[in-house]
Amino acid sequence: MDAVDLLIAERACERLIIDYAALIDAGDWTAVAALYVADGRMSRPTAPDDFVEGRDAILAAFRARPKRASRHICANIRVMVSPGGTATASSQILLFTGPDQAPKVGSYQDRLTLTADGWRFVERRGSLDF
Repeated sequence: MDAVDLLIAERACERLIIDYAALIDAGDWTAVAALYVADGRMSRPTAPDDFVEGRDAILAAFRARPKRASRHICANIRVMVSPGGTATASSQILLFTGPDQAPKVGSYQDRLTLTADGWRFVERRGSLDF
């Protein structure tokens, strides 16, 4: 992979992470679930070892959440692209859920793969830092 291809892949993975946050904040659960491969898995920052597995189960888990306003701010996104269309990424989030709630700071560790539809999450593991 040459330098330009590497930059394009890194940027596409960064965009996936940013789009995920925007779609979560918009409550567009169908679009959020579509960012995972069919057998992808995720854990929420509040339950980092409790994985939801499979795109359909991820969609059901988001639909089961109570409605709330939220804003996710993503920072320090680091993507490491590997040969063969895979990547890992780490990022931090600052989560706001309302004026009377303290913001939460968390991290994500991601495994990604390049599909016919673009980069998708294979695994997204969240955790709360404080």
